[in-house]
Amino acid sequence: MTGQLAFVESPVQLLNVLEWAHARTSAAGGREAPGTSPGTSPGTRAGAGLALDDLTLVVLSPTDPMSRGQLRRMAQLARDEGVTVRWQEARDGRGSLARTLRDLAPLLRAAERVIVGDPFSRYVQLLLTLFGPRHLTVVDDGTATMEYAAQLARGERLVRWHRRGSRGPRELVLAPVSAAARRRLAPTHRRTVEIFTSLPVEAPPGTTVTPHTFAWTRARFGPPRLTRGADLVGTSLVETGVVDPDRYVEAVTGLARGHGATRYFAHRRESTEKLHRIAVETGLEIVRPDLPLELIARRGPIGRTVVSFPSTVVHTLPLALAGTGVKVAVCAVRPEWLRENVSARAQGFLAGVTGTAAHEVDRLTVHATPAVERFEFG
Repeated sequence: MTGQLAFVESPVQLLNVLEWAHARTSAAGGREAPGTSPGTSPGTRAGAGLALDDLTLVVLSPTDPMSRGQLRRMAQLARDEGVTVRWQEARDGRGSLARTLRDLAPLLRAAERVIVGDPFSRYVQLLLTLFGPRHLTVVDDGTATMEYAAQLARGERLVRWHRRGSRGPRELVLAPVSAAARRRLAPTHRRTVEIFTSLPVEAPPGTTVTPHTFAWTRARFGPPRLTRGADLVGTSLVETGVVDPDRYVEAVTGLARGHGATRYFAHRRESTEKLHRIAVETGLEIVRPDLPLELIARRGPIGRTVVSFPSTVVHTLPLALAGTGVKVAVCAVRPEWLRENVSARAQGFLAGVTGTAAHEVDRLTVHATPAVERFEFG
């Protein structure tokens, strides 16, 4: 019987499942998986502080090469820790959905607890619609956790924050699945719901919020060597249709000049064309991380200052880099950077991400003029 079954579709989700397992082990008194011996090296230890007794981790593989590459490296890290990992080609053409459901049905029926990283995923929603677990855990996959908790508390349908309010044909077809998933992702007298998060989330009625402190990451990697300059963290806000590409490049240019940045850590969804333009116009070295940024930063080298646009890293990096002396700053997205069709809901969400960043995170605003960029910390 598979007591714990995790579904992940991104490298960050996989990392956070490992963090969740580590946190459960710590809460249980630090037990280790069977077969662990005190003299085994950290890289090959079965367990390394993880709750592995009956955890199976299923990778619902995406199609884009960057995500697949990072996921394969994260999957190997999980295997090195003793986790059972199953790679599922869930999107490789016609018939893949039916095959995936058929392959995973026995595991789902047997699972007492299901751990998911993206409650907005259509794949996850469909799986939970067919097989509802007794215990559900949602781990972080970006700032979507904040929106999930808020929508759950308000009893709303689950929809990503950057999606427009109107429903297209695809949304209408999938509406029954979304409605059923909304019920399966909510606590009942027969189902517990846990949110494992590093974000400022209030527990919706009936749920439990467990703090995610990146304890496994800090124990496993680092501390990093610090460089003299600053590093910028990229975002996919252009690719998701939220921010105008010209304005984004202007903002990156101003931040690089103002902070003496030399490197730009690209988001895995950023387009090659945009990154080439940033490299040409700013002179920044473009870095395509092969692991989630929290692990990259913890291993080092990393700048003494890390500047990011509104994203999960303004919440996670201060935890992963605690005690290292690295300063994290968040640059607010100005209204004039947004595309015309961006909803007020999306604008409010971005402002909320900036406003709820940890107290040790500097708030940075870029005021662009035709001749000069000014910077203010708040």
